[in-house]
Amino acid sequence: MALIVQKFGGTSVGSVERIEQVAEKVRKFREKGDDIVVVVSAMSGETNRLIDLARQISEQPVARELDVMVSTGEQVTIALLAMALIKRGVPAVSYTGNQVRILTDSAFTKARILHIDAQKIQGDLKAGRVVVVAGFQGVDEQGNITTLGRGGSDTTGVALAAALKADECQIYTDVDGVYTTDPRVVAKAQRLDKITFEEMLEMASLGSKVLQIRAVEFAGKYSVPLRVLHSFQEGPGTLITLDEEESMEQPIISGIAFNRDEAKLTIRGVPDTPGVAFKILGPISAANVEVDMIVQNVAHDNTTDFTFTVHRNDYNNALNVLQGIASEMGAREVIGDTNIAKVSIVGVGMRSHAGVASRMFEALAKENINIQMISTSEIKVSVVIEEKYLELAVRALHTAFELDAPAGKGE
Repeated sequence: MALIVQKFGGTSVGSVERIEQVAEKVRKFREKGDDIVVVVSAMSGETNRLIDLARQISEQPVARELDVMVSTGEQVTIALLAMALIKRGVPAVSYTGNQVRILTDSAFTKARILHIDAQKIQGDLKAGRVVVVAGFQGVDEQGNITTLGRGGSDTTGVALAAALKADECQIYTDVDGVYTTDPRVVAKAQRLDKITFEEMLEMASLGSKVLQIRAVEFAGKYSVPLRVLHSFQEGPGTLITLDEEESMEQPIISGIAFNRDEAKLTIRGVPDTPGVAFKILGPISAANVEVDMIVQNVAHDNTTDFTFTVHRNDYNNALNVLQGIASEMGAREVIGDTNIAKVSIVGVGMRSHAGVASRMFEALAKENINIQMISTSEIKVSVVIEEKYLELAVRALHTAFELDAPAGKGE
């Protein structure tokens, strides 16, 4: 008998009919004798509806009150799912984050989980009940309702699995697993049977939207086996695990991630003196702009060109800050580009294989795709290219690293 934590997202519980389908799925698991804890999100679109209501009152609602409001979305779902289970003869009980005592810090709208009191849930499981818990929410030391930020239900699921020492945390979503890349871009993309936490973390941070980054971090930290499954299609999904099994058929690269939301800024002709990087990036950081890739080139005239990438939403803010820095430092000019994209290859197999980066560069060169910036880590290589070449680059790399599904499979 296993203890399984199952998390269902907003689209999975988007209507009463879908909640009934989830209840049926849980009932079948229960029949096998497994202990089940279910974590659910608000019904699809409900959180946005509540935020819109708040914005009708105030353009910038007080964060504490916003959390009180948006947390009600999950409360509706847990009650409906518990009702649907009880209707099917499955004993069930629903709890809000406060009732379970999911203790968080007091950072409203983006709180972090500090501790979970698992006793109440363990008592219910012993009594044969399915426990349905509201995702995305908790309570701070003062008893204030808090929420965990977008995608926070994934984190709730993983945190509960860690606290309960569950055998597996299953994340049900609208895809049937983690793919080598986005199947909408590469028709021959394949579902991965298994991927490491490290690889999944890189894929998530580089643009793969399947799982919330914090949930993957949490699962890796507490060694919680994580499985991504389709809510309404049968299948084994993708297991995310610590294992780095060496096998003859293990690919060097597990997947290709990409991100269209990039922008590039360059400050040219800055005096090449110690501390120049801090003089540029200090004010950028103070403006709450996150910098991704950085390249610095030193010229013969003791000046430097400094280039970095930011999220496209931060571009105008960063550009204004950089223009101020340029006039202070006597730089030649500031230029920017919002028509770029980042493509990354990810795989733990890189550790034991040389020449992976050059193979990537060769594949892009064959397609006449110019590389503007390069960034590497132990298990990834990222490049910045012109956005118009993004899909061509992803397809070329997918083929070059032998990730395409064989004819007749996965299409």
